[in-house]
Amino acid sequence: MYPNWFQKLDPLDPKVAAVIDAGYLVPLPKRDAEGRRVVLSCMGRFDPHLYDSCVMARGHSMIVELLLDEPRSQLLGYMHVNDEAGMQMPHVSLWSLTDVRIMLNCIQNSTPMRHKCTHFVNIPHYGVRFFEFAVSLLSDKLKDRVMFHRTSEDLTKHVDPSILPKEYGGTVPLRDMVEELKKNLLKRREELLALDEMCVDLYALEKNDLTQDIHSTAGSFRKLELD
Repeated sequence: MYPNWFQKLDPLDPKVAAVIDAGYLVPLPKRDAEGRRVVLSCMGRFDPHLYDSCVMARGHSMIVELLLDEPRSQLLGYMHVNDEAGMQMPHVSLWSLTDVRIMLNCIQNSTPMRHKCTHFVNIPHYGVRFFEFAVSLLSDKLKDRVMFHRTSEDLTKHVDPSILPKEYGGTVPLRDMVEELKKNLLKRREELLALDEMCVDLYALEKNDLTQDIHSTAGSFRKLELD
């Protein structure tokens, strides 16, 4: 389902490679004080006039697959820092409301990641309603883990600036982080492409669900007989 979002996760794909090289999305090398992997996204570094939502989604999917093999991250979870500076109306129009619903459903129910905290900063006034709608679709647990900040200075009151790129008060330039990410993605290229060879037998799942329902119903009748 939705192959344009989750398949062909090729670090050498020209469009995806350009988005990664621009620094739109990058896992930070330093973890936070609780040991969580931090993922930074910079909306202003994604050109909505050149790339569509499918390219954006594939970029995210590729980073997710890269991080899922970190046992420490699976245990301690992830923190997301989303800088919306430079966001334009074309960014908002990339996604239909239906696509937003589907994507957030995937993030909550299909992606095996522990999303411990999500920060949004520098949201322009015309993007507020969009993010309000998106957050309204989250579970109560995830809603409680979302924080909004007006400025980068406000953000650093909650996120240690030393783990962020130099542009945000840290010590390592964002460019260096991007180059390291590109190397790691290339090392994992064959594994990422091999994901397309995996498949799920939906018929078998439906059959298994039906069998479980039958056994569950039978068990209920047995319980009634005993009662």
